[in-house]
Amino acid sequence: MKNSEQRIKIALQKSGRLTDHSLDLLERCGLKFTQSKDQLFCYGENMPIDLLLVRDDDIPGLVSDDVCDLGIVGLNVVNEKRLALEADGIDALFDPVFELDFGHCRLAIAAPDDTPFADAASLSGKRIATSYSATLGDYLQRNQITAEIVYFSGAVEIAPRLGRADFICDLVSTGSTLAANQLREVQTIAESEAVIIQTRAELTDAKQQWVNKLLQRLDGVLQVRESKYIMLHAPRAALAEIKRLLPGSEAPTVIPLDGDNGRVAVHAVCRENVFWETLENLKAAGASAMLVLPVEKMLA
Repeated sequence: MKNSEQRIKIALQKSGRLTDHSLDLLERCGLKFTQSKDQLFCYGENMPIDLLLVRDDDIPGLVSDDVCDLGIVGLNVVNEKRLALEADGIDALFDPVFELDFGHCRLAIAAPDDTPFADAASLSGKRIATSYSATLGDYLQRNQITAEIVYFSGAVEIAPRLGRADFICDLVSTGSTLAANQLREVQTIAESEAVIIQTRAELTDAKQQWVNKLLQRLDGVLQVRESKYIMLHAPRAALAEIKRLLPGSEAPTVIPLDGDNGRVAVHAVCRENVFWETLENLKAAGASAMLVLPVEKMLA
């Protein structure tokens, strides 16, 4: 087997809302890479992992066709591709294997500010502009609604002003784009976030081991994003209250201090954010010499 065939290929968005997060996450997992001059390919220097930077709509197809082993893409794109393939009687040969907890958004129906909307039945007989025709079609079918789907490849929000549609169905994050176009969100169809998808083609043992190692590292990085390592001194008698106040800590380490003074050192990983109020409450319970540090990575 050629060396290139032993390397894992990951497809990810060339430019867009997921690109920087995806690259940063892979770097935090220890991947060092060199980017090609055309900025479409990244060669992993210290791991047998290469990155292909492509349009997000192409990622599920590349993974399904076994051109790439993994893909980082929004769940909205994954579901749209899967439903489109199933409508043509084709199996989607990829599966989501890991949620990345960034790129959160939702696919939603939006209506012009002056258009009444009571519930999903209000869509009956209307025209809905979207670039997610398969997902919208599935939603309408499941809710037994007959409506016309008007395909728009971009700038969906202007369709009502052009007289092309009565409603739109598009991705919504903050809602500011809708507000700028005199639209309001009226119905959520699906929630989305960035996920890793994997080909259903069987990988070699060596490749699968690297995939497992990568997913393990991703889990370690994501676990500690809000985590803090906190160290403090406290009277042994106050331990119960100190433990209760430590946010998201399962089993802090308690170390006796030199000298029999009834005081201990407490070290804990707090899986929730540590606010100033947290420290103030700990101090009121008897804690002192408190130190809060960020946690870069953790392997359980």
